This record gives sequence, C-alpha cells and structure tokens, in this order.
Amino acid sequence: MIHVRARLGVGFTRIEVTGHEAHEQGGRVCAAVSAITQTALLGLDQVAAQFPDLVSVEITQESS
Repeated sequence: MIHVRARLGVGFTRIEVTGHEAHEQGGRVCAAVSAITQTALLGLDQVAAQFPDLVSVEITQESS
C-alpha cells in the first residue's frame, strides 16, 4: 500500500509519500506515483535554479 499524506497550512504544503505497491499491478502503480512525485520535485528544483532569490529547494538523502 502506498500512502500519500498532504498537510496544508497557512504558507506551507507538506507532502509525504511512503510504502510500496507490493507488485500487485506489476509495479505500475508504484512507478506512476514515483514518477509524478519525482517530476514535481525536479520541476521545483528547476524553478529554484532560475529564481534563487525567491525559491530554495533542499533535497537530502536519508539513510535507512
């Protein structure tokens, strides 16, 4: 099961995606969620590169 949690507040949005589909649909659902999430992150990173005085994106790799 893939869980997407979104928290909306005044001046912020937080999105967390966890879990795995367990190959019930051949990995298609997990791949789709991953592609959409990573595309959004890469897009935000590009906006930050174009407007560094206005947007900051921090991407960190957590160890398991």
